[in-house]
Amino acid sequence: MNIPFMDLNNQISEIRDEIDQVINNVISKAEFINGEYNTLFCEAFAKYLNVKHCIGVGNGTDALEIALKALGINSDDEVIVPANSFVATAEAVTNVGAKVVFADCKEDDFTINTDDIIKKITKKTKVIIPVHLYGYPADMDEIMQIAKDNNLFVLEDAAQAHGAKYRDIKVGTIGHIGAFSFYPGKNLGAFGDAGAVVTNNPDLAHKIKLISNHGRIDKYNHLIEGRNSRMDNLQAAVLCIKLKYLSDWNVKRRMNAIAYDQFFDNLFKTPKKEPEYKDKIKLSSCHLYVIKTNQRRALMHFLSQNGIATMIHYPTALPYLKAYDYLNHKPEDFPVAYENQSQILSLPMYPELTKDQIIYICDKIEKFFAKK
Repeated sequence: MNIPFMDLNNQISEIRDEIDQVINNVISKAEFINGEYNTLFCEAFAKYLNVKHCIGVGNGTDALEIALKALGINSDDEVIVPANSFVATAEAVTNVGAKVVFADCKEDDFTINTDDIIKKITKKTKVIIPVHLYGYPADMDEIMQIAKDNNLFVLEDAAQAHGAKYRDIKVGTIGHIGAFSFYPGKNLGAFGDAGAVVTNNPDLAHKIKLISNHGRIDKYNHLIEGRNSRMDNLQAAVLCIKLKYLSDWNVKRRMNAIAYDQFFDNLFKTPKKEPEYKDKIKLSSCHLYVIKTNQRRALMHFLSQNGIATMIHYPTALPYLKAYDYLNHKPEDFPVAYENQSQILSLPMYPELTKDQIIYICDKIEKFFAKK
């Protein structure tokens, strides 16, 4: 049996007729920038999230940068981000001229450690960026309280968490601003790059719109210097169709995660799930299913030999990337993130993954450890 890490072709085939129709509509009207579907998607996604404002942008990284600019972040400021995330979370900070400050992640669910956030706050700190890593919500009650106590902004990086909930509220809408990516591999993915910024604050929404569209209120009336970061209409059209299926797809992902949990039981450390589902505190979007093992390389090789694709998210924690050598971080600065980078492994996780495929994956993993 061959099991890919992701199977977008299978997903697309199920909705191909609807996708073809909206793409043909865009082409027939030659309405490629902004346009009808851009408006329709932003309205629909705002309704889905129960948030007042949604602004489509070029990609998830732009969403983070534009949000920081809208918050007025500059070279005198510091922004706290988790040590384990995709580099976009950190580079967005430095790209607006601010200083990135890393905080370690938690052992139990791999999201940002709130105790370490408190330790990293200085007089220059302006923003906390919690990442809902792998689709699992960060501890938003604690983060929002820390922000309130220290007069800080909270920018949620929800790039992996479309539809995830914290206390029955969809993530991305709890902080002052939320940033989403619609990269093709996300739970809600376009056919290319696309992103969105969401907020309940009308003043921030106005600034985000200006910044993302050359600072203008109409074609040649520019109030500020902005940038060009608009969601193109073709991507918005695709997202309009896929958004209708997102809730069902997320349910299937969660069922697959539960199936994995039942097979592995105490074999691996994975982000805790079921107890918090039952307490309605955290509901993951299950973007990725990540395990920890100190035999990662051998396990990856064994699974590959048996037709099972895996990936690592992420092989190097952000503070230890060459890009951040100038910060001179040591392993003991972020012990959990440092350990995780050599042990975490992502297994196949997508709505179309079948029960037989999960059984096959789990059977092979159990055989690997039985031999060991």
